[in-house]
Amino acid sequence: MAFCKFEDMKYTRPDAQRVMDAYKKLVDRARNAENGQQLVDIFEEHRKLGDDFATAARLAQIRHTLDTQDVFYDEENDYFDQVSPSVGNMQLELYRAFLDSAHKAALEEKYGAILLDKMKIAAASADESVLELMQQENALASQYQKLYAGAQVEFDGKVLTLPELGPYKQSLDRNVRKAAFEAEGKFFDDNREELDKIYTQMIENRNAQARKLGYENYVPLSYLRMGRLGYNEADVKSFRDQVAKYVTPLAHEAMKEQFARVGIEDAKFYDTTVSFKDGNPTPKGNAPELLAKAVKMYRELSPETAEFINFMTESNLFDLESRKGKAPGGYCETIPNYGAPFVFSNFNGTAGDVDVLTHEAGHAFQAWIAAKQGMCQELASPGLESCEIHSMSMEFLTSPWHHLFFEGDTDKYALAHAQEALTFLPYGCMVDEFQHIVYANPQLTAEERNEAWLELERKYRPWNDFDGLPFYGRGAGWQRQLHIYQYAFYYIDYCLAQMAALQFFAAHLNDPKDAWNRYVALVKKGGGDTYAGLVSAAGFRVPFEEGAIEPVANQVFEWVKKQNQKI
Repeated sequence: MAFCKFEDMKYTRPDAQRVMDAYKKLVDRARNAENGQQLVDIFEEHRKLGDDFATAARLAQIRHTLDTQDVFYDEENDYFDQVSPSVGNMQLELYRAFLDSAHKAALEEKYGAILLDKMKIAAASADESVLELMQQENALASQYQKLYAGAQVEFDGKVLTLPELGPYKQSLDRNVRKAAFEAEGKFFDDNREELDKIYTQMIENRNAQARKLGYENYVPLSYLRMGRLGYNEADVKSFRDQVAKYVTPLAHEAMKEQFARVGIEDAKFYDTTVSFKDGNPTPKGNAPELLAKAVKMYRELSPETAEFINFMTESNLFDLESRKGKAPGGYCETIPNYGAPFVFSNFNGTAGDVDVLTHEAGHAFQAWIAAKQGMCQELASPGLESCEIHSMSMEFLTSPWHHLFFEGDTDKYALAHAQEALTFLPYGCMVDEFQHIVYANPQLTAEERNEAWLELERKYRPWNDFDGLPFYGRGAGWQRQLHIYQYAFYYIDYCLAQMAALQFFAAHLNDPKDAWNRYVALVKKGGGDTYAGLVSAAGFRVPFEEGAIEPVANQVFEWVKKQNQKI
């Protein structure tokens, strides 16, 4: 891996057919391998071939999201939408050849048994019969992203992107807040037909893929594609049920305290975004200034994070400001051949800027550690529910430095952040249950999907009163959640990770140094264990166990109550 600034990383479109031909040769060699060493050698060749292809794909994807109106990278993104499923299928053929080999124990001995486990579930998630459908799915996801990224609304005498409405949605003027939500909703209402059509096509497409592969619908296939090891749909349902039973009532009480703190008696949905009577805590500074504060924070946090943040900034691996044509949301992607994580965000002057900065830096730190350790891509990262532990825990473990960003509002931020961690759990479960409903019931109309969403709002977030708001009032608020379109069934992973992150929060309150050491140890394990194994190794309870969620939720709620009394 050579050091290189992001803008100097060379992009060349790979010849997908040549890549697939190379994989075919590896498949033949794996099927005819005479010993374990030959199999290991073939796997190492696969690593190089896969990393080269992934490096080009990630560069194209990142540069496309930085400017969705860039014609060159728009076309390159379309190219990968088309060819990636075919290349991925050839990689799965190689996995099947490894799994069928009499010498596969050599792979287990060198890389660990979990490598073969990951290959098994990946091999069951796709084959040649669904390639065309996967290409169509990719195109639909890009269509949604492009529509969302191009959103602009007229507000306050300006033309704004949707992220730029964020500060207005937190205004102390109730009328301004409501108007901002209405302006946002108008964009979705104006594009209602296209958004509904895209999602209907996605449901049909993904369910068709599942049926071709022998599954009733997309739900079980999604669990394979998410790489979930050691738990199933029943475990996730048990988790959601515990959240509804134990967390939702506490979150409701916390929201009541928030409304009282702000002085609102008849709270509406557009009031949920204000945490304090004198306004929400906001970070002090623009994007470059906040990044400079993050550099100071990570240089002081530990030797590992100091080296990490120097690498990230020297390589220009942050793009944080919202602008016209930039894709929505935030993410971290790794560019394999450079061992370089890239952090993407849309800052808008709210506390969410610090949330996303520390969150995505948690992903980036883990990816950077894995690259330094020379881990193959299959083992560099665990399942997404465990990857999110790295990010969500980092949000809490950096708290001794949050004063750099919030100055006199630091205590307010700590209270609001902990409370949001609690109220997020019901929302995340709501997103997951919604997807289980719509894929299991593909006959639902667009209106019936919205009604299902409103039913879930009443179940998980009973404090929300939409007061006739456009878009939200008709139950279409889920269309803002890009994961539902682009990364089906991802969202519950945030909830599972949050349970570990909240336990890291409690550990940090007790002994910051010990909590950090346990965190670094977890990060260094990469994808070498299952979610349950990683959580247990950190010394925490696995939330699928009955009774595991209630004490954690109570502990956070009590801390929030005490903080509320101080402020």
